[in-house]
Amino acid sequence: MTMPIDPELAKFNADLSKRSSSTSLSLSDQRVQWEAACRAFRAPRPARLMVEDIDANGVKVRVYRPPGESPKPGVIYFHGGGWVMGSCDTHDDICAEIADEAQVVVVSVAYRLAPEHRHPAQVEDGLTVLDWMRSSGRALGIDLDHIVAAGDSAGGQMAMALAFSNRDLGLPPLRGIVLIYPGLGVDMDTDSHRRGADNLKRAEMDFYRESFLGPRGDPNWSDPLAFPNLAKNFSGLPPVFISVAYHDPLHDDGIVMEGKLSKQGIPATVRSELSLTHSFLRARHHSKAAMAGFRRIVEAVRTLAHEGMLPS
Repeated sequence: MTMPIDPELAKFNADLSKRSSSTSLSLSDQRVQWEAACRAFRAPRPARLMVEDIDANGVKVRVYRPPGESPKPGVIYFHGGGWVMGSCDTHDDICAEIADEAQVVVVSVAYRLAPEHRHPAQVEDGLTVLDWMRSSGRALGIDLDHIVAAGDSAGGQMAMALAFSNRDLGLPPLRGIVLIYPGLGVDMDTDSHRRGADNLKRAEMDFYRESFLGPRGDPNWSDPLAFPNLAKNFSGLPPVFISVAYHDPLHDDGIVMEGKLSKQGIPATVRSELSLTHSFLRARHHSKAAMAGFRRIVEAVRTLAHEGMLPS
């Protein structure tokens, strides 16, 4: 079953593309342009949130705390941007709305970017922040037994890599994982890659991956932390919710991950948004279909964080 791209989303993507980055520019110019594009379309934060920029043992984070009784579950969030762009600012409104609507404390991670800092620098930063959350989180109203890892696009890879590393180090288990149109696989010959999409092109993905991992043939390209779909052992992971967009080259990465998790008995749900494209979260206030997809992600965060269960 397929559907055309939602017209409201298509219009938003066209408007965003007029402002957003191009691989024909220098990387520094791409970053400046992307920050400006995200700022132009940023929604206001819910006024009731408490928001604070903090140094988490050397890694900058932005913490979003809803009012009301505490402690509340915590979410460590990794922004997208192809590992080379993005910041707490580019995802400020997204993280704010997740915190407000799911009633969780979101810790958005300003991890080191590639190519200045290649893999595994990003997962190292994630582990540093997770350790900081566990040592300092009570003062921020975080329930240390209810921590979820989440991320979109490249941030989905980081959330899975963090979960693997957390398990392998014998650290306290995470409550759940939420992956939003994640980049998880090395294979670029899947059906969804062959379909392609206007708002995420092959040249961009090649640029992002080589910036993140180094040239093809580097050992990073066979590391399951870099490409979680290469992993063999998924035991000991918490429940995983995966949101994918049909009109996205990365669609099948999430489908493959759900199959691997389910085969090894890990509770996993994949939701394919049939009329949406990559990065649909950014269009949620411009497209009713994108907002519906966002609401399903928020519900997954809420149920995993508060109840340790996938949404029904």
